[in-house]
Amino acid sequence: MTDVESVGGKNASLGEMISQLAEAGVRVPGGFATTAQAFRDFLTHSIDGGAPLAERIASRLADLNIDDVRSLTQAGAEIRQWIIDTPFQPRLEQEIRAFYDELVKNSESEMSFAVRSSATAEDLPDASFAGQQESFLNVVGIDNVLEAMKHVFASLYNDRAISYRVHKGFTHAEVALSAGVQRMVRSDTGAAGVMFTIDTESGFKDVVFITSSYGLGETVVQGAVNPDEFYVHKPMLELGKSPVIRRNIGSKLIKMEFTSEAKAGRSVKTVDVPIELRNRYSLADAEVVELAKYAVIIERHYGRPMDIEWGKDGRDGKLYILQARPETVKSQQKSTDAQQRFKLKSTGTVLASGRAIGQKIGAGPVRVIHDPADMERVQPGDVLVADMTDPNWEPVMKRAAAIVTNRGGRTCHAAIIARELGVPAVVGCGDATEVLKDGTFVTVSCAEGDEGRIYDGLLETEVSEVARGELPQLPVKIMLNVGNPQLAFDFQQVPNAGVGLARLEFIINNNIGVHPKAILEYPHIDPDLKKAVESVARGHASPKAFYVDKLAEGVATIAAAFWPKPVIVRLSDFKSNEYKKLIGGSRYEPDEENPMLGFRGAARYIAEDFAESFNMECQAMKRVREDMGLTNVELMVPFVRTVGQAKKVVDLLAKNGLKRGEGGGEGGLRLIMMCEIPSNAVLADEFLQYFDGFSIGSNDLTQLTLGLDRDSGMELLAADFDERDPAVKALLAMAISACRKQGKYIGICGQGPSDHPDLAEWLMEQGIESMSLNPDSVVDTWQKLAELRK
Repeated sequence: MTDVESVGGKNASLGEMISQLAEAGVRVPGGFATTAQAFRDFLTHSIDGGAPLAERIASRLADLNIDDVRSLTQAGAEIRQWIIDTPFQPRLEQEIRAFYDELVKNSESEMSFAVRSSATAEDLPDASFAGQQESFLNVVGIDNVLEAMKHVFASLYNDRAISYRVHKGFTHAEVALSAGVQRMVRSDTGAAGVMFTIDTESGFKDVVFITSSYGLGETVVQGAVNPDEFYVHKPMLELGKSPVIRRNIGSKLIKMEFTSEAKAGRSVKTVDVPIELRNRYSLADAEVVELAKYAVIIERHYGRPMDIEWGKDGRDGKLYILQARPETVKSQQKSTDAQQRFKLKSTGTVLASGRAIGQKIGAGPVRVIHDPADMERVQPGDVLVADMTDPNWEPVMKRAAAIVTNRGGRTCHAAIIARELGVPAVVGCGDATEVLKDGTFVTVSCAEGDEGRIYDGLLETEVSEVARGELPQLPVKIMLNVGNPQLAFDFQQVPNAGVGLARLEFIINNNIGVHPKAILEYPHIDPDLKKAVESVARGHASPKAFYVDKLAEGVATIAAAFWPKPVIVRLSDFKSNEYKKLIGGSRYEPDEENPMLGFRGAARYIAEDFAESFNMECQAMKRVREDMGLTNVELMVPFVRTVGQAKKVVDLLAKNGLKRGEGGGEGGLRLIMMCEIPSNAVLADEFLQYFDGFSIGSNDLTQLTLGLDRDSGMELLAADFDERDPAVKALLAMAISACRKQGKYIGICGQGPSDHPDLAEWLMEQGIESMSLNPDSVVDTWQKLAELRK
């Protein structure tokens, strides 16, 4: 990378990888580059005694106001035309021709090239000039290469580049350009995309995040398609396990391929992707793993998080790295920086949804822009809504309160620029420009996980500062309650000793959405339900495989985020009225007067009627622990009414391949029981014969001890609901003492300790081992407990 000054970040990085990483197996297509000096000589070269380009450009830009979009457009266009009209100095042209001849001399067939720009101030760790200059693909023949290089030189003066330099404090003259000429990888008949060696939203360093779509990678980079997404867990990649912890299928509606006319700017076209290919992932898991290996090698070589473009050649089937640059947003944040956390205080009607970029919330009037020529209509504080944006929009993107697009994925330009500017964005909504009406007020939320939502009206938002750093020692472990896997990478940054409660219900509700029996009875179900099942299960081998895949991916995401700390996963605890809300649910669920005390928990698992559904759940947990290697997962059984039920459930788990004390990890699989029914505390010693410990569910334990229905909604009854009631505390004390006596785990995962610091203090005195809290109450409760102990 010592050549950045002379060939710019992109080309220096390519040269470095070709020379240093080929032995490690990283494939990078070869080529050559012009130097920044050659570019400066071109600008100062005087033709027939006239004023050189450098002088003419400097005087044209001297008084330009970059916030005046119209005059910026005019100045840029003039300068670019001057550059295209100026011939190369003779020595430069001779050298380009000589290098080109060298590249093509051993080729049997006609070779095609990508001609790309590489700015000398580009791809530095704190400034990403990504995509500001042009790239030309499928350029064939030396004359076309020379023409493309001229266009690349001119692109240093496109509107977005001029604006960005002023915004970042670079003078125009200090940034020069190198043109790289690189052999084309034939991803037009394969696939391509972008990968980051950290999670782009949370900055979590233990994953590689990969996006992929069919055809040339430009569609992914520009945000013209919603690509497939894959997350690979680095520690499991290292251990040779199955490390793909999460996959999301994208719509991949179009792809870019070559035309027969191989000239600058006219050599590619976009075509529709056939339906059957859209419904499949564009990469096999083995290819995802190979790319992740390359990513880790490149990250290790450069010693920092990287943003990497890759392509799969459709002719030889091989994967190639096309460029690599430092990631410039999350990697710049220090772990001690206080972070703002945004939270909606209410919800409303969701008008549109897509992929969330960043974790903020923005609100304001909608400004729909159908034509880039109208972008100056965007006023400060507007919500910019467009089909897609490219870096040309950067001057107005920084004015917006939020950005919403129909197309694009998390690694497209709109996403990268929004992250840099700190503006919340929701990309890939599909129909935002139709649904969102100009001038109406909306709230754009990126604070609810992967899915970004646009709500009708202005909703109240709470912003809190989350300070980092050391917290005082406590005699109790503070763990987290995590339901939404999409927030796990973010939550792992909160001080914690692992996850005391990971709920499957969120995953089944949001990532699956269909009743397990509808999945099992497919295709012998009514047409509407059949259609719904096929729609959610696209990209998977079968609906049953989809159910198991999604459960496993949800749990694996949480387990990977907190690896190697323990993650206690509670098996599904839907009540019949909640199962009914899933697609097809009303066909399979009984009508119960009081579902809270009905067909739920252990009783459901051991019912013959539910056996196959429970088996799918067990398959998913087995895959997470054994194939993916995430042995930090412990399993928790909810609502076990009798000791007889306890024995049956433990036997059933063993029959389904989840035997207590066996399988990887220290001491094998640990089974925990929810202690939430008075019988659990009264007969604690008997229940503990079958389990490695208890986790107290204080909500259910309180309502069942006091005979109160916490769902009744009557204020009169709510007043009596208190975990600190002497009867409840008597049962808590019994459960804690039984576990302590047998040397088994005892924790609590209910709301009680968060709501009542005095209860938390009492639990510490009783010898509770851990308290599992909602992430937003951790720091506050921790500090209160430390105060109480002084």
